[in-house]
Amino acid sequence: MKSESPNPAGVKARYIMIGGFLGAGKTTAVARLAQQLTAQGRRVGLITNDQGRELVDTAMLTSRGFAVEEIPGGCFCCRFSSLVEAARKLTESTRPDVFIAEPVGSCTDLVATVSYPLRRIYGETFSIAPLSVMLDPIRARRVLGLAPGPKFSEKVVYIYLKQLEEADLIVINKRDLLAPDELAALRQALAQRFPQAEVCDVSARHGDGLDAWFARVEQRMPRSGPAMGVDYETYAEGEALLGWLNATIHLSSPRPFDGNAVLRELAAGFQSRLAAEGAEVAHLKMTLDPEDALGGLAVINLVRNDHVPELSQELEEPVPGARLIVNLRAESAPERLRAIVESLPGLPASIRAQMEHLECFQPGKPTPEHRIASL
Repeated sequence: MKSESPNPAGVKARYIMIGGFLGAGKTTAVARLAQQLTAQGRRVGLITNDQGRELVDTAMLTSRGFAVEEIPGGCFCCRFSSLVEAARKLTESTRPDVFIAEPVGSCTDLVATVSYPLRRIYGETFSIAPLSVMLDPIRARRVLGLAPGPKFSEKVVYIYLKQLEEADLIVINKRDLLAPDELAALRQALAQRFPQAEVCDVSARHGDGLDAWFARVEQRMPRSGPAMGVDYETYAEGEALLGWLNATIHLSSPRPFDGNAVLRELAAGFQSRLAAEGAEVAHLKMTLDPEDALGGLAVINLVRNDHVPELSQELEEPVPGARLIVNLRAESAPERLRAIVESLPGLPASIRAQMEHLECFQPGKPTPEHRIASL
């Protein structure tokens, strides 16, 4: 029996899903696309997703004024009903004509477990966009054997490559990190290995190349046919190698402190400890939300062990206290991640820290609510 529509008005909304591995820059791209659509007079609703709770992505996107629903506790494939309910809530509150959904960065098989079910069950409600899969070019060159450097173990790489295998659009993000010949070689390698996808390159942070990609996302239809095969045992084992940690910590000080500098020092401290223990970073995201009424949000990202932590949003003034959210994903045992985060390396001695929330775990085996093998 067909489920109740999440869009009772009966007008088809565009459903855009932007996938890709942890650290690819998906959230920055989501924000850019949402800003462009909003400027065009479109109503946009965003749906974030994570295995845990207390998401940096949700805090960052909300701080920019977007309507956001968060789906914690599992990927879209395992929380399909929650995904539909999130669309319903956004429809009731802001009536978006475009939904942009960002799945968990370790999730794959999205065509068979999300796109195809949406098209079959809710085809009168949603117009489904081609699946975009973003990648970090430094990570991709290492995975594809184009450059030396640390990379994940074989079963984690299995997930990474499966994400690219099901993509309609492979989006090389952060193209400014590569020389022209390196970018051309990466494009060629991706086109040869994943011929089903169109390859494009952008810089979501700097805004370069986005118009052509966004035009494809808004106007084109996804392909149909058999979905790719997935070995769910290997998929589960790959996810289980990743440690997942979300923490919320209250910081306070007798005197106002520079929140941007504190985030940089914490990120550097975490980076040093993780590298010393041989834990390959997938993504470290942190936000610092001041407790005063001035608002604002500082955001910092670390996407590889040898990457320099980057502040993508900064605070304008020192703060007397703030709420720190830490989202850390790395190939390491969760208990090791807990010990590192609880020690707060790099935090100035003058700042008092009180842990409000901490969860660390390895994701369980994916169990999709629906899996449609062909459409």
